[in-house]
Amino acid sequence: MPKKVTTTTLNAYKARGQKAVFVTAYDYPTATFAQRAGVDMILVGDSAGMTMMGLPNTLGVSMDEMIVFVRSVCRATQHAFIVGDLPFLSYQPSDETAVLNAGRFIAAGCDAVKCEGGRRVAQRVRAMADAGICVMGHLGLTPQNLAQLGGYRVQGKSEAAVERLTDDAVALQDAGAFSILLEAMPSESAARIRESVEIPVYGIGAGPCVDGQLVISHDILGNFVGDIAPRFVKQYAQLGTEIERVFREYAHDVRSSAFPGPEHCYALDTPARTEFARPGVPALPLSGQALGSYAEAAALK
Repeated sequence: MPKKVTTTTLNAYKARGQKAVFVTAYDYPTATFAQRAGVDMILVGDSAGMTMMGLPNTLGVSMDEMIVFVRSVCRATQHAFIVGDLPFLSYQPSDETAVLNAGRFIAAGCDAVKCEGGRRVAQRVRAMADAGICVMGHLGLTPQNLAQLGGYRVQGKSEAAVERLTDDAVALQDAGAFSILLEAMPSESAARIRESVEIPVYGIGAGPCVDGQLVISHDILGNFVGDIAPRFVKQYAQLGTEIERVFREYAHDVRSSAFPGPEHCYALDTPARTEFARPGVPALPLSGQALGSYAEAAALK
């Protein structure tokens, strides 16, 4: 088993130019597969509101719901660095609110938390960092501020916008953030921001000039039910199509009585089979050959 990834590990990656592999996971099976694949970091994102709960955006997911996702992921992982995504209004109201909710994530097994925004949340970042909590900042396309951004729009496309984002990145670093995530911006903009700080900078749709890449697991697996198809996603599979095919085949087999077959059923004990064979006892609707198959396939006593 590889050693546990820590902030020291991530800083060492940056120093030697090694890219960190960063994916989302919201449940035990997905986190288990990510762990086996050797990913470095897992984000338990508030994107769970969309990918797991069918919400139209990330704003409706609650802290209590996020804690369920976090606990499921943390049970599966011993190697990856786990980041819990603070949902909307779980940190904005006050320093105390931010620290308490971030603390819930850490108590549930996370190594760090993530919050959206730059200078305007720097005070919250400082409060959490002062409480001993590792905080990842998030700049660029910040879904919790979707209305202010005018929807899902690329950020950092002008010189003025890059300057604002750079100032935000420096503010987050000065407030004690251990890393920053940049979302949906030109690679040149991300490179400029990365050069402005010393902490690791990761990207999701921010090009290759960063210290590691984050993807939404549902996007690369092809099992997200929705209309959002980001340009920056490389789809490695189409599991949604395969899952639907399996359900259709299962439904056909049930309706045609092809499932369950003899090999999926359990056998009676020999005395019970003798009892069923007595005169006056209804016969089993199975041939002797089928009963033999049942006995051979039985997994339970």
